Amino acid sequence: MPAFRTNFINRELSWMDFNLRVLEEACEKENPIMERLRFLAITASNLDEFFMVRVAGIKQQVESGYKQKDASGYTPQALLDELLAKIRDFTEKQYQCLFDQILPELKEKGFSLIRYEELGSRQKKFINGYFDSVIFPVLTPIAVDDDRPFPRLLGKSLNIAVRLKKKGKNDSDYAVVPVPSNLKRLLEIPGKNARTFILLEDVIINRMDALFEAHRIKACLPFRITRNADVEMDDEAPDLLNEVQKFIKKRKSGKPVRLEIPVKYDVEIRDFLVKRLKIKKSDIFKIPGPVDLTMFGKFANLGAGTELCFAPIIPVDPPADFWGYDDVFTAIRERDRMVCHPYESFNSVIAFVDAAAQDEQVLAIKQTLYRVSGNSPVIAALIRAAQRGKQVTVLVELKARFDEENNVEWAKKLEKAGCHVIYGIPGLKTHCKILSVIRQEGDRIRSYLHVATGNYNDSTAKLYTDIGMFTCREDFAADAAVLFNMLTGYKGSPRYRSFVVAPDDMRDFFEKQIQKEIANAQQGKPCGITAKINSLVDTNIIEQLYRASGEGVRIRLLVRGICCLIPGVPGLSENITVHSIVGQLLEHSRIFIFENNGQPQIWMGSADWMQRNLNRRVELVFPVLDNRLMKRVMQMTEIMFSDNINTRLMQPDGTYQMRKRKAGEEAVNSQRIFSELAQKNQNTAKRTMAARKKRKNQKKTSEEQKTDNKA
Repeated sequence: MPAFRTNFINRELSWMDFNLRVLEEACEKENPIMERLRFLAITASNLDEFFMVRVAGIKQQVESGYKQKDASGYTPQALLDELLAKIRDFTEKQYQCLFDQILPELKEKGFSLIRYEELGSRQKKFINGYFDSVIFPVLTPIAVDDDRPFPRLLGKSLNIAVRLKKKGKNDSDYAVVPVPSNLKRLLEIPGKNARTFILLEDVIINRMDALFEAHRIKACLPFRITRNADVEMDDEAPDLLNEVQKFIKKRKSGKPVRLEIPVKYDVEIRDFLVKRLKIKKSDIFKIPGPVDLTMFGKFANLGAGTELCFAPIIPVDPPADFWGYDDVFTAIRERDRMVCHPYESFNSVIAFVDAAAQDEQVLAIKQTLYRVSGNSPVIAALIRAAQRGKQVTVLVELKARFDEENNVEWAKKLEKAGCHVIYGIPGLKTHCKILSVIRQEGDRIRSYLHVATGNYNDSTAKLYTDIGMFTCREDFAADAAVLFNMLTGYKGSPRYRSFVVAPDDMRDFFEKQIQKEIANAQQGKPCGITAKINSLVDTNIIEQLYRASGEGVRIRLLVRGICCLIPGVPGLSENITVHSIVGQLLEHSRIFIFENNGQPQIWMGSADWMQRNLNRRVELVFPVLDNRLMKRVMQMTEIMFSDNINTRLMQPDGTYQMRKRKAGEEAVNSQRIFSELAQKNQNTAKRTMAARKKRKNQKKTSEEQKTDNKA
């Protein structure tokens, strides 16, 4: 076991371990080949964002001279050195996976990637014709010299640097040719026995002379820069909408933090790029293959509907909890309802907002929006509600990272439609997921709520596992009113009956819950903690968990991504296990279960155990109180902890190992089981409603016969 610097794993290094788990899925031979390619693309996309935010932030610390150690014992410089070494090793693994495993299998399946020099005469004629008619007209060569500055290239865009020689001139000239992002990166060309593809930049490089007729092409070099996206925003500015728009522009021109070039490169072009981009040679990453593997994400869709991809998980619609109900408000009044995405359709949420928009008795709708899709049906329903004269209040979180531009546009459209749009509390991101519908019912006002673990995003709801609960409990309604008043008015010190809200109460709540389990353990009472989260980073929470483990509290953690806690260490964490599920779907729901002396308490919500969630965001965690739903959540949790297909177990040395099936042990793929359960539950609901309808009709017939007999 390696010696850790402290009892905490560094969060950045832990994130790299998570991305490695995703890469392992790309290397997993049991996975369909196009899904393996998709996992590979995901690792590249993840790494891009990691560079833009986390690596960029560490570089800023180093440049500012900050030398204090973090909780894991690293100074910024020591961390940067280890991190960059780990990233270089990871990059090698990515391309080994591509060339040694994925491309050969793709070829066997009838998909071939070839180079320009491998083209046959018929293929070359085809691609040259395509270049002349389609590619050439959209290319823009940009000369770079003493009089013409280096162009401001977008981060993550692919470009080609060109070294040129003009006739009668000894010195080199340079130019940059941006690779058009609106053309397909992988171009399909005629092939004899396979679907054959060639890289767009390969075609451009081999036809580069068409752009520079007065020069000789001496060398070409594809390159890609990643820019610092961790720039400061003044979220207390008087006009936050305008400030966010300025921030978006500023981020697009952030300082380069990574330059990707092929392993084989022209030294003069490399030096030219280093000088013009003002980067260090240590920021150069030499790529042993095509630059930017994210392109394979779209390519993987070519296998959709075949054995080359996972069998799709098709959401049941309507979910069991709403089967047979024509009126959503009636269903929620009867009891709390729960929907688990994507196994059960997100349409239930859309239908709830649609019903609120159309119902004459609905007076007002209030909602928080963190991330939404590009063509959001939820926002469309909110706009319709406002146009019908309802009071619609929407908190749009403009600071949702990398969704700022999308959210700015939605905010403008909502305001134009007559919605009251607010942008939250200065200094805090609003990350809670809540929708409140206020309805006039006779002489009373009733609030119907949807509270959830995930965003109101119909697109990601097909890929992320999340849970939403519908309720009209009076305590919940009162808390929702307090929460929205806090978001739209002045902060103060709100008090909640059932909700737990960050940053005011959540840290204290979780720490007290852990302390209760410790007290129960000390008294010999039933105790235990189960948590399903995306990330575990907060050092105070981790220390409390270590203490609980030392007192004999059994702790089961299901952490998809970053985990800074070290499990299974004698004298520290021997009663803690850490599972990580990486599978077909992205695990996103947050569930917290405390044994509570044999009377388990279940909480769900938007927060992970990270400093940002507990201290710097408005988060919501809510209790599950309906006995039926409690049993369902407990069942789901046990299935997830029994998963032996998608699960890796964290070891005391910080590494992760696939969970091995014991001899005779049945295969448990939790995501597939939940899909089957959703269908089974819907079928049960169908039968139940049919039987109820039959009894109702029989009773009606019996009463009619009695009336006839009396007559």
